[in-house]
Amino acid sequence: MPLAKVSADLTKMPSQMVHTMETMMFTFHKFAGEKGYLTKDLRVLMEKEFPGFLENQKDPLTMDKIMKDMDQCRDGRVGFQSLFSLIAGLTFACNDYFVLHMKQNGKK
Repeated sequence: MPLAKVSADLTKMPSQMVHTMETMMFTFHKFAGEKGYLTKDLRVLMEKEFPGFLENQKDPLTMDKIMKDMDQCRDGRVGFQSLFSLIAGLTFACNDYFVLHMKQNGKK
């Protein structure tokens, strides 16, 4: 059953987490298109969806390295699971920064 259908069945409005999951899926497929995987689309997705990430990289080959790391089969393709792993890693790093920042400012 599609996630949107599940969320519609449970409540009138999906929770923030369900909405976030739907957004990640829809965004992936918007860039992947009918082929169902990313190739050079990954760079475009990163530029549009994570503009600050690429702008703040000191190494101009960062995106190439990310693509190589995510391309587990070495076929030039990145699937949803690999993209989700990248997003999870970025989220962990952001959370670590957030927690440190909150501690430095004396907030819980």
